[in-house]
Amino acid sequence: YSFKHALTHDVSYGGLLQDRRRELHARIVEAIETLHRDRLGGEIERLAHHAVRGELHEKAVDYLRQAGLKAAARSALQDARAWFEQALGTLESLPESPSTLEQGFEIRFELRPVLNLLGEVRRTRERLREAEALAERLNDDRRRGRVCAVMTNAHSQLGELDEALVTGTRALEIAERLGDVRLRILTTTYLAQAHYYRGEYGRVVELTTDNLAALPADSVSETFGAALPISIYDRYRLFQSLAELGRFAEAARYEVEALRLVEPTHLAYAMGMVHFGASVVHLYQGDWVQARSLIERGLTAFRTANIVSELPPALATSALVLAQVGEASEALTQLREAEQLLERHAARGFFSFHRGAYRSIGRACLLLGRLDEAQSQGDRALRHSLPFPASAAHALRLLGDIATHPDRFDAETGEAHYRKALALAEPRDMRPLVAHCHRGLGTLYRRTGQREGAKVHLTTATTMYGEMDMQFWLEQAEAEMRKLA
Repeated sequence: YSFKHALTHDVSYGGLLQDRRRELHARIVEAIETLHRDRLGGEIERLAHHAVRGELHEKAVDYLRQAGLKAAARSALQDARAWFEQALGTLESLPESPSTLEQGFEIRFELRPVLNLLGEVRRTRERLREAEALAERLNDDRRRGRVCAVMTNAHSQLGELDEALVTGTRALEIAERLGDVRLRILTTTYLAQAHYYRGEYGRVVELTTDNLAALPADSVSETFGAALPISIYDRYRLFQSLAELGRFAEAARYEVEALRLVEPTHLAYAMGMVHFGASVVHLYQGDWVQARSLIERGLTAFRTANIVSELPPALATSALVLAQVGEASEALTQLREAEQLLERHAARGFFSFHRGAYRSIGRACLLLGRLDEAQSQGDRALRHSLPFPASAAHALRLLGDIATHPDRFDAETGEAHYRKALALAEPRDMRPLVAHCHRGLGTLYRRTGQREGAKVHLTTATTMYGEMDMQFWLEQAEAEMRKLA
């Protein structure tokens, strides 16, 4: 029957006895399966709906899971989460068996990337611990390895970096014992991520280069269980790490390869991440035109798919680039949107993606002359970066730049921040950041009349900028040298 008004439908439906409703829903499932047997994919949501209400629990779990996968594939993240959570709830209605335990494990794994993209990393970790318990009950070593691999990713994002190395090492041991190449490739990618967050960029370069060499030739689009194809993910992490090391020519090669590989995928998350990451490389170099073009494409991808976890840092980076090129009004618009999203996320307990966003907002505010806001955001950036030493080094440099701004010059505080940033950056060979700190110290010493100290630091900065071909920053340092003369 069809109804002209939803209320009429609700009244009619409410007048049916429960057993009659259940019988009709079950018959509808059977009818759809018969009429659309060759194209069930288009009817999955209806099948899931009626299977649940018809109390066809086994079919309901299967259809709910398929609906979740379908929603995730089109980046309908909230819908995907709802379908997967309902599948897990329905699964509890079935008698426990090895089959239901296996289904429960796999559904949690399919839910994991959805929760990550929604920024709910702590919830991801909870679900992974449930999956770990299921793997133990099944006494399944391969599933134990898979949990350890992806738990490495969750620990890294939450700043639990020692734990990330422990689970990653255990996953690698299991992969080697089983001869599981796929597990080894996935684990190596997530271990590289852990080392990236620890600021161990040389190790990241080693791991990702070896992993790319080990990838089978026909696996360019394979994710191996990650959120991105590994061929793209590893290049993304590789060019980011090379940029932190100041090896921009090498970074450019992997950036071009990642952009070429991501175009045919039409995966919004992959498109957004690669373009966002590449924009940061050009931002480091001071190539503002290219950085602006890339971040705009990344933002478009994130907005299209409503990937809320990545929008704040992308918006903040966009604001920073716009402020740098003199687009103050547009920069402020992006900045305010980023701040609103960060407040919304903080209210829901999502902190894992915020440290870079606060830092970029702080630097944009500094460029716009909004010094109190810059200070507040810089303090937040440092607070959220405490488990991440490399990120803390960037935040300290920002605080040094704020403290030495002509309108609030505080030589003692500025020098302390630069020195702390150098103490974190130098052992990690973060050459661009080291050069920036020397330029900051050189400028500070020039203003306080310490000519010899200024000359030493500015000479170091100009030499390093020249070696890394950071022309924009080289001109800044040379201008300071001329003032010193």
